[in-house]
Amino acid sequence: MTEKALRLGTRRSKLAMAQSGQVADAVSQVTGRPVELVEITTYGDTSREHLAQIGGTGVFVAALRDALLRGEVDFAVHSLKDLPTTPHDDLVVAAIPEREDPRDVVVARDARKLTDLPRGARIGTGAPRRMAQLNAYARTHGMEIETVPIRGNVDTRIGYVRSGELDAVVLAAAGLNRVGRIDEVTDFLSVDTVLPAPGQGALAIECAADDASLIAALAELDDPFTRAAVTAERSLLAALEAGCSAPVGALADLLADGQTVKEMRLRGVVGTTDGSTLVQLSTTGPVPETHAAAMALGRDMATEMLAQGAAGLMGERAH
Repeated sequence: MTEKALRLGTRRSKLAMAQSGQVADAVSQVTGRPVELVEITTYGDTSREHLAQIGGTGVFVAALRDALLRGEVDFAVHSLKDLPTTPHDDLVVAAIPEREDPRDVVVARDARKLTDLPRGARIGTGAPRRMAQLNAYARTHGMEIETVPIRGNVDTRIGYVRSGELDAVVLAAAGLNRVGRIDEVTDFLSVDTVLPAPGQGALAIECAADDASLIAALAELDDPFTRAAVTAERSLLAALEAGCSAPVGALADLLADGQTVKEMRLRGVVGTTDGSTLVQLSTTGPVPETHAAAMALGRDMATEMLAQGAAGLMGERAH
């Protein structure tokens, strides 16, 4: 007799369904059990307010977590950057699979790159983090741009460019990859120009903390290097006491010598949304071997950034 299907809780958006479908296939392979998707609407999906106003943190995950805690689903898939940095007592992130491309990308009219945009170009993004770094880049490169706060799914955002309402929008490469629209990108932004959100491009597979057999099965999908990197990034975010709507960018990447991973570099940035002030830091060291070491890496960098004035920049929220 076939084993009962595992129920995977997912948001209803096209992107969430795509990434959950990919995880469902992988979980099916490691467990030998069928996986069915259970669609759940979250507050972040139905609210029309800007993320910075509804608090950002957790608005896309609370309903999924409630369904997990009530036993309506067996596990859930989140975009890691949507997950609050404070651990949940009754839930555990059983797996963080290998990360997709963490970069931000531009979709612009006339196949333009960021540097080719016309003077006064209107660039849409919902993230204060992107606004801060795009405006800072424009200031230092003699460009005139206007960053415009937008919300909505991939179709809606790219639609603003197609209709001519905006000259360009900035999105995450990983999301466009997962919905099969990466060919619409007109420019991949170097992480030296715009550092991504902490955890961007990574997924978190979460289940009940007391479900030992499911935790063990899901753990097979975990990528230890991705986990170390995003743990450091999220530790930096947590130590800056910032939610996911705050203007914080962070990326930990692995520096390899041939096939051998030698070191991890962690970079962080905090800025005012107008780009007039940025605090940026980078540190390189051995790849953290433990969760505690990865946490310490992020926390130490946050301490240094706060000492350099980051605290004064954190209080600002996009209006």
